[in-house]
Amino acid sequence: MTEKKQPSEELETETSVVQDEVITADTVEDDAIEVEEQVTLTAEELKDAEIKELKTKLQEEENRRLRVLADMDNTRRRATLDKEALQKYRSQEVLTNLVPVLDNFERGLSVKAESDDAKSLLTGMEMVFRSFEEALKSSGLTEIEAAGIEFDPNYHQAVMTDSDENFPSGSVLEVLQKGYTLKDRVLRPAMVKVNE
Repeated sequence: MTEKKQPSEELETETSVVQDEVITADTVEDDAIEVEEQVTLTAEELKDAEIKELKTKLQEEENRRLRVLADMDNTRRRATLDKEALQKYRSQEVLTNLVPVLDNFERGLSVKAESDDAKSLLTGMEMVFRSFEEALKSSGLTEIEAAGIEFDPNYHQAVMTDSDENFPSGSVLEVLQKGYTLKDRVLRPAMVKVNE
């Protein structure tokens, strides 16, 4: 026996199925919109992340460029300073080699001449010495002052000590060998006797 469903029951069941399908279709549509929004948000987030990354890279490259420019400026400045120092002290080696010649010249001039010929020769040597000394001074060679002043290890080399009550302690009593500077650089310190 087959029971026949009554039309109203049948209608309710079909309505319920259709409503379920409509609800399911609405839910699917809502889910699709939500996924689309998520995809849109994700795409925007990706763009934002990419923009942020590119800005970071741009900043890094700008910093690197500034460092390279600073390095170039420093190199240029250092090269200029080196060139100026080279120009300033270009005669150092020659003058260092001429200082002993100057010492020997002074020793030769300290000899007493007794004959007229020796006096004439000594006068000629004095003229040559003054000319030589002027040429060295024009190249920047300067004699280090030492006698009677306080001992300075930057310019003086103590080779002897002595005691003299007429001079303060630590002062230079006697110059044993002259010292010279080239501009502001010591070529040879003065060898001195220092008071205790």
